[in-house]
Amino acid sequence: MTQALWIGGPPASGKTTIARRIARRHGLRLYSADTRTWEHRDRALDAGTAAARRWESLPPAERWDAAPEELVAMSLHRERGAMVLDDLAALPPAPLVVAEGSPLPARAADPERSVWLLPTPDVQRARLSARGTTGGAAQLYASLADVIAREAAEHAVPALAVDGAQGIETMTAAVESRFAGAIAAGPRAEAIADRQALLREMNDAIVAQVRAYHARPWAEGDPDAVVRAFVCECGDPACEEELDLTVGVAASAPALAHR
Repeated sequence: MTQALWIGGPPASGKTTIARRIARRHGLRLYSADTRTWEHRDRALDAGTAAARRWESLPPAERWDAAPEELVAMSLHRERGAMVLDDLAALPPAPLVVAEGSPLPARAADPERSVWLLPTPDVQRARLSARGTTGGAAQLYASLADVIAREAAEHAVPALAVDGAQGIETMTAAVESRFAGAIAAGPRAEAIADRQALLREMNDAIVAQVRAYHARPWAEGDPDAVVRAFVCECGDPACEEELDLTVGVAASAPALAHR
């Protein structure tokens, strides 16, 4: 747990993009809670969590009709916090981990190695709308923003306001600055082959997430035809290229922007 840097915050705060950039630049392992969503849901189902069972039992079209409080409960926000801690504890001791995600538990955050990104309601709405996230899903994410902001305040976790005034590179630099000492201390992956392995791990996590979703009994479609953004696996610390690939293609060969 001491070998992790935490970037928390609600959906549409920019944490995934920032965590990816920092991990790629500095040879760090990325832990993204989003890629564990369905694994976490299965753990909750195995534990008999009522909210998890409720979510799975509802037809997909009816899930978003629930009240905001029930949507938050069915998102397993609180239950997943403990699962995140278990996941991080199980990771190898090196290299340093950048952990990001909405369910990161503020109660367990080390203020010296954590930062929460808190978007204004207007910024969150605009970003969600640009992604095509509307209706009940947008309501859930707005409710989570309120919950996560309260948790950060309650546990005195350092936070950065995301008001749209700064671009993603400026926000990335601000987070990097907060973590500069820890990043310098490492450990970091230096060899190109080690960096490439970490990048492949990032992409494999996305593949696993999409396939796990489509393995649900109510899911439809071919997971290997789903298009996602995958990081270039060249291993160059200066490379920030991403490629829009189908899951099937990304799973079968390294993602390389330049061959």
